[in-house]
Amino acid sequence: MQKLLSKIGYAFFTLFGVVSVVFLLFNVLPGDPTKMMLGENQTQAQVDLLRVKYGFDQPVYKQYLYYLNDLSPISLHSTHTKNFTSLKDKPISYTTIFKTEELQLVIKFPYLRRSFQKQNKAVSEIIGETLPNTAILAISAISIALIIGLILGILSAIYQDSWLDKFIQVVSTLGMSVPSFFSAILFAWLFGFVLHEYTNLNMTGNLYELDDFGEQKNLVLKNLLLPAVVLGIRPLAVVIQLMRNSILEELSKDYVVTAKAKGLKLKQIIIKHVFKNALNPVITAISGWFASMLAGAVFVEYIFGWNGLGKEIVNALNTLDLPVIMGSVLIIATIFIVINILVDVIYSILDPKVN
Repeated sequence: MQKLLSKIGYAFFTLFGVVSVVFLLFNVLPGDPTKMMLGENQTQAQVDLLRVKYGFDQPVYKQYLYYLNDLSPISLHSTHTKNFTSLKDKPISYTTIFKTEELQLVIKFPYLRRSFQKQNKAVSEIIGETLPNTAILAISAISIALIIGLILGILSAIYQDSWLDKFIQVVSTLGMSVPSFFSAILFAWLFGFVLHEYTNLNMTGNLYELDDFGEQKNLVLKNLLLPAVVLGIRPLAVVIQLMRNSILEELSKDYVVTAKAKGLKLKQIIIKHVFKNALNPVITAISGWFASMLAGAVFVEYIFGWNGLGKEIVNALNTLDLPVIMGSVLIIATIFIVINILVDVIYSILDPKVN
C-alpha cells in the first residue's frame, strides 16, 4: 500500500510537470489565439473582446495560474457571469464547497477549455467522441498481438534453432523493422483496393457509418480489421521476441532442472511453471504499447480514416487548434501514468516479491 501511495504521489507531480511544459510550450508559439478562433474576417474590436473574454490579455503567469485552476479538481472561481474565471458558461459538473458574493470554491471535473475551430465545442466533448474509438482499436490490436505473439513465442522457444524457430524470428524481425505508416499504406492498398473483390474490405472507414440515406449509424466491424492488424504488427513482433527469450532464460534456472529430474516433459514445465514467470517482461512491453495506442496511433488512424484521438490530434495541429492539442496531450500523459500504476499492481500479483 505504501508503495502504491508513493507511486500515486509521483504520478501527481509528473502530471503537474506535463501540464506546465504543455502550457509554456504552446504559449510561446507565434500567433494570436483569438485570431485563430475568429478566422480571417475579424475586426480589431472582436479580437479585443475575445481576448478579454478568455483572459488572453492577462500576463502569461496569470494565464498559467488560471489554466491550473481550470484543470484542478478543487478550484476557485468568480461568481460574475461575464468574468472568464466564472463557471457559468463552462460545460462541466461541479459542487460548490464555499461561496461569497465574489468567489466560490468548488469540486469539479477538470476543464480542458473549448476548441478554437470546431464552433467553440468543448475539448472534453471532442476527446470523449474520439478516445473510445482509439480504445477499441488499441484493445483489438493488443489482443491480436498477445494471442498470436504468446503462441508463436512459446513455439519458438520449444523448437529452438529449428526451421520453425528461424521462420518465426525472421517474421518477428520484419514486423519490428517495418514502420507503421508503411504497413498501413501497404495493407490499405493491397487488401482494401487490389484484393477488395475478395476481401470486401475498405481502404478507409470508421466503426460506425451512416447508411445511404444519411439517417442511421450502422456498426461496420470489417473496418476495424485492417487498422487493428497493422497497429498490432509491431507489438506482436515484440511479444514474440520477449516471450521466447524469457522462456529460454527461465528454462536455465534450477527449478526447471528439478522439474525435469522429476520426469516432467518440457511442454508441461513451460505451461505449468515457466509461462507465468516469463510474463513479466511481456507485461512491461505491452503496457507501454497499449498506452501509446490509447494515446493515438496517429499514422494508422489518419491513413485508414479512423475517427480516433490520433487523427484528431493531426487535424488540430493542421489548424493550430491549441486547446484540443493541449487537452489531448494531457489525456495521453494521464493514460501513461495510470497504466504504469496498473502495471505495478499486476506485477505485485504475479510476483509478490516485487512488494
